[in-house]
Amino acid sequence: MDHRVAIVAGGTGLVGSELVQELLIDPSWNRVYLLVRKPLEWTHSKLELILTDWEKPLEFPPGITDAFCTLGTTIGKAGSKENFKKVDLEYPSKFAKACKDKGVRSFFIVTALGADRDSFVFYNQVKGEVEAEISKLGFETLGIFRPSLLEGDRKEFRLGEKIGSKLAFLINPLLIGPFKKYRSVHAKTVAKSMLNLAWSGKTGKQIIESDQIQVLGSSSARANLDSIL
Repeated sequence: MDHRVAIVAGGTGLVGSELVQELLIDPSWNRVYLLVRKPLEWTHSKLELILTDWEKPLEFPPGITDAFCTLGTTIGKAGSKENFKKVDLEYPSKFAKACKDKGVRSFFIVTALGADRDSFVFYNQVKGEVEAEISKLGFETLGIFRPSLLEGDRKEFRLGEKIGSKLAFLINPLLIGPFKKYRSVHAKTVAKSMLNLAWSGKTGKQIIESDQIQVLGSSSARANLDSIL
C-alpha cells in the first residue's frame, strides 16, 4: 500500500476530471496514468498521459495497483443506442479486461442509480450489463458506484440536466429515509467516495448506492470508514 499507481479512463468527463484532481493531490498515489484521445493543456509531475484509440488494443505500463473508470455518455450525445453501448459497455469492459491482464488488483467504476441488466429502461440495462461483465473478471477489489443525478460544471450545456439540477435543489430535502438515494450528488463527492474506498483497502465486491456515496465522499469519511463500509 506504500507505492500505489492509478490509471483512469474517462478522466476528462464530469466525475473523471474531479477524480484526477483528487488523485494528484492525494499522497497515497505516487503516479497517475490517464487514458486520453488527445494531449491536455496542462501537466502535473505525477500525471502521465497515454494517448488512446479505443478501437485498438489498450497498452499501458505494468505496476498499476488501482484502476478507475468514469467513462460514460448519453444516448443524445452518442447519437444512437449502438454508439451509447460502445462508450458505456464495450469500452469499460475492454478497459477492465486489459487491467486484469496487467495484474491490476482493484477496479472502481461509476454506473448509475437503477443499474440492472434486466431493466426495461435501456440506459439502466446497459449500466447493469457493464457491472455484470466486469464482475466476472475477479478483481481483488471491485467498487461499483451508482450515483443519482450528477451535479457539477459540465463542459457542454445539457438543458435537461440543468432543469433537473434546479428541481433537485428543491426536492432533495424532501427525500428522506429509503428515498435518500434519489437525491442528486455532486461529481466531486462521487470522486472522493471512489478514492476513499480505494484508500480503505477493503476487498471483495462493493456496490455503493447514491446515498452511501454522499457519506463515503464526505470530508470526514476516512476517519470513519469502518462504520461506513
